[in-house]
Amino acid sequence: MKKIILTSFLMAENLCGIVAQGIAPAIPADPQIEVRIETLLKKMTLEEKVGQMCEITIDVVTDFSSPNDFKLSEAQLDTIIGKYKVGSLLNVPLSIAQKKEKWAETIRQIQDKSLKTIGIPCIYGVDQIHGTTYTLDGTLFPQGINMAATFNRDLVRRSCEISAYETRACCIPWTYAPVMDLGRDPRWPRMWESYGEDCYVNAQMASEAVKGFQGENSNKIDQYHVATSLKHFMGYGVPISGKDRTPSSISTTDLREKHFAPFLECIRKGALSLMVNSGINNGMPFHANKELLTGWLKEDLNWDGMIVTDWADINNLCTRDHIAATKKEAVKLAINAGIDMSMVPYEVSFCTYLKDLVEEGEVPMSRIDDAVRRVLRLKYRLGLFENPYWDIKKYDKFGCDEFAEVALNAAEESLILLKNENNILPLAMGKKILLTGPNANSMRCLNGGWSYSWQGDKAEECAQAYHTIYEALCNKYGQDNISYEPGVTYATGKETLWWQESSPEIEKAVQAAVCADVIIACIGENSYCETPGNLTDLNISANQKELVKALAATGKPIILVLNEGRPRIINEIVPLVKAVVHIMLPGNYGADALVDLLAGDANFSGKLPFTYPRLINSLANYDYKPCENIGQMDGNYNYDSVMDVQWSFGTGLSYTTYAYSNFRVNRSNFTADDELIFSIDITNTGKIAGKESVLLYSSDLVASLTPDNIRLRGFEKVSLQPGETKTVTLNLKGSDLAYVGYDGKWILEKGEFRMKCDQEILIVQCTDTKVWETANK
Repeated sequence: MKKIILTSFLMAENLCGIVAQGIAPAIPADPQIEVRIETLLKKMTLEEKVGQMCEITIDVVTDFSSPNDFKLSEAQLDTIIGKYKVGSLLNVPLSIAQKKEKWAETIRQIQDKSLKTIGIPCIYGVDQIHGTTYTLDGTLFPQGINMAATFNRDLVRRSCEISAYETRACCIPWTYAPVMDLGRDPRWPRMWESYGEDCYVNAQMASEAVKGFQGENSNKIDQYHVATSLKHFMGYGVPISGKDRTPSSISTTDLREKHFAPFLECIRKGALSLMVNSGINNGMPFHANKELLTGWLKEDLNWDGMIVTDWADINNLCTRDHIAATKKEAVKLAINAGIDMSMVPYEVSFCTYLKDLVEEGEVPMSRIDDAVRRVLRLKYRLGLFENPYWDIKKYDKFGCDEFAEVALNAAEESLILLKNENNILPLAMGKKILLTGPNANSMRCLNGGWSYSWQGDKAEECAQAYHTIYEALCNKYGQDNISYEPGVTYATGKETLWWQESSPEIEKAVQAAVCADVIIACIGENSYCETPGNLTDLNISANQKELVKALAATGKPIILVLNEGRPRIINEIVPLVKAVVHIMLPGNYGADALVDLLAGDANFSGKLPFTYPRLINSLANYDYKPCENIGQMDGNYNYDSVMDVQWSFGTGLSYTTYAYSNFRVNRSNFTADDELIFSIDITNTGKIAGKESVLLYSSDLVASLTPDNIRLRGFEKVSLQPGETKTVTLNLKGSDLAYVGYDGKWILEKGEFRMKCDQEILIVQCTDTKVWETANK
C-alpha cells in the first residue's frame, strides 16, 4: 500500500512540475490507471514489451484453407501472440467486410489467446473512416470531404457516435480515423478522405469526430465509444508530385500554422492515438523525425497518447527512403524518434530487431518503457483488461432506421449545387429523363474507397440493399419516365484498373435523347484508394467529355452530376450544361439524397470545402498570397498572374436566397487576449425553407510576412423559413488572428484586419503586438 501511495505521489509531483512549466497535460492522467501501468510494466519481460509495440495484419493469423469462410489459424496465433507476444492486430479478414457476429467471434478468439499466454489484451484496429466500412449491414456515411461540405459540426459528431456504436458492436475498440490531412492538391488520391483544403475546417470537423468517436472521458471510453487514431501526422495531402506517398516541401511556418492545426485541436480534445504520415518532407521521413514526434507532439503538448506507424513505414526507411542501411537500423531510427507501435505488418522480425537493439544499447530501455506505457494506457483507457470482448446483442440499434436517417441527412446537406441556369432545378414530375454516364448505376462510385474493401470494389455485392442513382430516380419519377443508356462504362474484371473504361457507346445515348425532355449525365470517377488512385492527368476522361458534348449537340438540357473523390477538370463541358450538382462521395444514401434534392423535396445547402480548378496548370487554394492574383502591373512589365478557378471555396447555391445585413462586432480595437464577438443578420428572402452556412473570413492587411489573401475564421449553419431572419454570432479570440512568423514563433501584430461575411465587411484594429515564446498559442 505504501508503495502505491508513493508511486502516485511521484507521478503527481512530476505532473505538477510539468504544469508549472506552463504545459498542462493534453489528457489529465488517471492516477489509478498510472499505478496499474507501472505495476504491470515491472513484471514484463523485454520480449513482452517489444511485443506490445508490434502490430500485425490479420492475414498473418488467417487459415486460408477455406477462402470463402474466414477462420483463424491456431498455429499462427501461437506464433504471433504466444511466441512473439504481439500486442495488436489490424485490418479486415479476406479483404472484404464481415458480419458483426464474425467480427465478435474473431476478436474473442484473439483475446482468449492473448490473455491466456501473456495476460494482456490485444487491441484490434480497423479503418472505419465513414461508418462501419468493414462491417456488413452497418451504416455508411458520406466520405470526409462530403461531411466538410455540410459545414455542420453536429452532423459530423453524430455520424461518428453512430460509427463508434456500430464498431463496438463488432467487439472492435479502435478506429484509424478521423483523417485530417489538408486536401490542398486536387491531384492527391486521398483528398476525399479529408475535410478539404482549409486548416480551420479540418480542425473543427476532426475534433467533433474525436468527441463523437470517444465520448466525453478520454480516460474511460465506455461501451458505446472507441479510441481514435488521428491521421496522418502530418502534411500528407500536399506531395510535390500530387502522387500518394511522395515527398512534400512544406515550410516550417506552414507546417506549424496550417498542417499541425487539426492535430493540435484534436489532441487538446483528448485524442488517444495518432498515425504518422508515410511520406517525407524536405528530405526527412516523418517516421524518423524526432523533432515532430517527440518534440511537437509528446513534449510540447504534454500528450501521453500513443503513436502508431502507417503500413510498413519503418521498413520503408530502409527499403524506400534509404536513410537506413538495414531494417534493423530503420527500427532504431523510428523508435528513438518517438514511434510507439509499428504497423509492421507481415513479419515479426521487428520484435527480434528491437530486442537486440535494446540489448546492444542502441535503443534505451527508457524509450521502450515509455512506448509500452502508452500502449498499455490506451488499453486501460478502453477498459480492455476488464472487458476484452463483450456481448454484442446489446447493440440492437446496429444498422437501424434512426442511423440511416442521419446518413441520409448528412448526404443531403453535403451535396452542392454549383450551377442552375434558368432554374432548371428542381425538376418537375412527369418529365421524360435520359440517365447517362458511367456513374449512373453504381454503388461503388457513390461510396468510394474504404467501403467494404480497401479499394471499394466490393460495393456492388455488399451494398445491394441500397439505391444507385438509376434506382433512386425510378423510385421518385417512375420507371416509365427513366431511360438509362450509360454511353460510357467502367471496365470490369480482375485485371482492370479503376480508371479504365470499356469501349464507349455514345451514339446509343444520343439516340435515346430523342425521346427525353431532360438529360441527367452522371460522370466522374470510379472508386480507388491510396497509391492505386494516382493520376497522370486531372482532366475528366476523354470518353466522358465526348459523351456530354455529343448529348449537348442534341439541344436537350443537361443536368451534370459530378460523382468524384477529387475535382476533375471539366471546363470544356461546364458551358454546355444547364445545371451542375457535385455529389462527391455521398455513401449508400447518396442517390436517395440526390434525387430528393433534384425533385425539390429537399433544399441544397452544401458548400465547396475546396477550390475547384479550371485549368491543369492553375491549381490553387482560396488562401493564396496576394501576388498570385495581381493582374498586369503598371509600366511595361506584363505581370500576368490571375487566379482562374472553376468554382471558389465556399461556393454553393440553393433553391432559396439569403440576405446578409447588420454585420457588427463588440469591439473595434482588440489585443491577443480579447474576445471578438461578430454578429450578422441572415434573412431567407426566398419562398422555401433552407439552411445556410455562414462563413466568417479575415484578411491581415499588413504583416511582417506576406499574409494570406483571406482566411476562414468561423462558420455556423442556420435553418431559416421563408421570410425569417436570424442573428448568427461567431466568436473569435484575438489570438486566433495570429500567424507563424519567419522565426517559427506565433505573432499577432498591431494593425488592421478586414473581416468579411458574405459581402459585408468590417475593419478591426489590433492595438498591441504579441509574440508567443511557447511552441503553441
